[in-house]
Amino acid sequence: MAKSPSQRTRDPEATRARILAGAKAEFARKGLGGARVDDIAARAKANKRMLYHYFGNKEDLFRITLEDAYADFRAAEARLEIEKDDPITAIKRLVSFTWKYYLDNPEFITLVNSENLHKARHIRTSKRMREMSRPFVGRMRDLLARGAAAGLFRTDLDPVQVNITIAATGYYYLTNRFTGSIIFERDLMSEAALAQRVDFNTRTILRMVCTPATLARIEATA
Repeated sequence: MAKSPSQRTRDPEATRARILAGAKAEFARKGLGGARVDDIAARAKANKRMLYHYFGNKEDLFRITLEDAYADFRAAEARLEIEKDDPITAIKRLVSFTWKYYLDNPEFITLVNSENLHKARHIRTSKRMREMSRPFVGRMRDLLARGAAAGLFRTDLDPVQVNITIAATGYYYLTNRFTGSIIFERDLMSEAALAQRVDFNTRTILRMVCTPATLARIEATA
């Protein structure tokens, strides 16, 4: 039997989760400026009073929605457990994961784009964002150190720069997929094009992090 509105109101965690889901959909579609509290509340099957009660205001709701989007991404990446892989396999899996996550979660890219339009003012002072980011960078630092110790990776790699480049190889492609399909006269979102792109991304990152000898071995067996 479906819960009545009054029963739903008495389930604070479920109400909060529905509001966040509604906010994610609205902010991803319309950005912070275009999203309306009324529409978010309607999606959540909640009233505006409950939204303000749980989240304060639309700006705070946007920040929390963005933090949750990043948290989901970081949690999914952590579940890869790349520390258990050899360094080459770990890099390949990380590139593939990042690409697939962007494809499966287009609202993540949209939310990040929206926050960049606002010059990161909502997450600038977010303690939660800093706590999430440090392990993310730390995992890459440890991976690069393992690869360098094994003689597989270069020793002068910056983990932040490597993370940015992995993100960029997929991010730019997908945010510009519509204009790119016109400019380059090919369907960038066809199944074949997507497969070619993730292969290109993987080879690009390997060429960046591997020593010449390691890269020669990889390419000889490709």
